[in-house]
Amino acid sequence: MLESRRNVMLACALSGLAGYVDGIGYLHLGGLFVSFMSGNSTRLGVSLSEADWRPALEAFGLIVLFVVGAAAGSLIVLSRIAHRQPVILLAEALLLTVAAAAHEFDRPNSAIAAIVLAMGLENAVFQLDGGGLGLTYVTGALVKVGQLIAAALTGGAGWAWLPNLLLWAALVAGALLGALAYRWINLAAIWFAAGTAFALSMLAAQTAKRTD
Repeated sequence: MLESRRNVMLACALSGLAGYVDGIGYLHLGGLFVSFMSGNSTRLGVSLSEADWRPALEAFGLIVLFVVGAAAGSLIVLSRIAHRQPVILLAEALLLTVAAAAHEFDRPNSAIAAIVLAMGLENAVFQLDGGGLGLTYVTGALVKVGQLIAAALTGGAGWAWLPNLLLWAALVAGALLGALAYRWINLAAIWFAAGTAFALSMLAAQTAKRTD
């Protein structure tokens, strides 16, 4: 998935976008996530152990929405439509636009729901034959960094670990920008995410036309 410069750049842009909205979601939800479901799953388990039902339900609801978004993205991949990657990115951009508009109409819960659906959807961008590249979480990328560094030290490709490290760095940088933007303009910061997703969709569409 990360063998071409184009894929590395797109993956890093999308990882940064996921970090951006996750930084916003984390601050807005007081410690829950809109793209990192491992964190929400841990929060769910801890809340259940304490019989703290409200945060448990919130975490579970976010997980369900994320799975629905991931399923929607996979349905696009499995469909017969042309240029599925740009279509997925366009759908993500539209969902983020809905989220930003919901904030403007004072519907924060609807905004968060649309954001989570968009993040689930994003993970289908590089889906192929049931596999894919996770873009909204970087645990797997960090594991790959360690594995590929070990391979490099034992005669493998010297810099094969770098793209995965860039994915991690992009998510961290995105989270930083998202947190700053949220403190500046609250959930209206999602407008920037929507614009970025639209731009990435158009770039992906142009690339797809050139390869036809």
